Amino acid sequence: MMESKLLAAKTMDGKLESTGKVCVTGASGFLASWLIKRLLLSGYHVIGTVRDPGNEKKSAHLLRLEGARERLRLVKADLMEEGSFDDAIMGCHGVFHIASPVMKSSSDPKAEILEPAIQGTLNVLRSCKKNPSLRRVVLTSSSSTARARDDFDPNIPLDETSWSSVELCERLQIWYALSKTLAERAAWDFCNQNGIDLVTVLPAFVIGPSLPPELCSTASDVVGLLKGETEKFQWHGRMGYVHIDDVALCHILVYQHEAAFGRYLCSSTVVDNNELASLLAARYPSLPIPKRFEQLNRPYYELNTSKLESLGFKFKSIQEMFDDCIASLVEQALIYMSATCS
Repeated sequence: MMESKLLAAKTMDGKLESTGKVCVTGASGFLASWLIKRLLLSGYHVIGTVRDPGNEKKSAHLLRLEGARERLRLVKADLMEEGSFDDAIMGCHGVFHIASPVMKSSSDPKAEILEPAIQGTLNVLRSCKKNPSLRRVVLTSSSSTARARDDFDPNIPLDETSWSSVELCERLQIWYALSKTLAERAAWDFCNQNGIDLVTVLPAFVIGPSLPPELCSTASDVVGLLKGETEKFQWHGRMGYVHIDDVALCHILVYQHEAAFGRYLCSSTVVDNNELASLLAARYPSLPIPKRFEQLNRPYYELNTSKLESLGFKFKSIQEMFDDCIASLVEQALIYMSATCS
């Protein structure tokens, strides 16, 4: 899709080269690990932040990546400690802020999800403000910051001008969408006030091979679906899906593309649960994929991704993303198949 020579940091003469120094927060996570893989393959020098650099179980997969020995350094940083990211970010041309609070059952979502998302983002940006070498920040937001609303025309695809309703998220207790929405809004306010070049990426539900050995909640939900469980996927209703490699490439594209600005929806295909189940059951007949899901009373929507596609981006299909995901899960012995996909 994009040659490595196009993935680069901006130099003094306005051209692009693939030897820039960038920081990736939350380096050991599902998406961050894949982004670091792509950055290293493209020639970048990467500073990855983790909570505990000494935890080999969480970071070993990063150190095995091609180019990691020469161009990857892991440093300690904590989202809730102001100044914690200063050393990691200083001297970097770009910052990819991906780290976000882990979603789990919470008796106090405001303290455990909302505050870490907002304050963590602001702590990273405060460190960015101190760095005179900084050229651009790319923040990983979510398509949920655009689609958690009930006042849109279902005949008009949602685009980057759409924002989720804070009131609706609070009323329905959609804490993930609320945390992402408030964090992104806080980022825009801070960057506009402090002259920081910010671009945000809004991925749909991310599908693909997991580099970390411990599956994140997203990947675990997919494993459950492929094993015939409906509980986790049931609440999705209608959802956009995107290949993890596309999300990583999108981050790099909007970082290096001088004309990139604002928000970018990143989604390949939007389908409802029953469409997804039908597609997967036909493609992988040996897996006990649920045949039907309970119909949810959710508004119909599509996502307009023409802004990203105008930069030359092409998405992998939903078949490709699940093929790659399932092949990886089989290789890791997390699921078993008696036959290849049809």
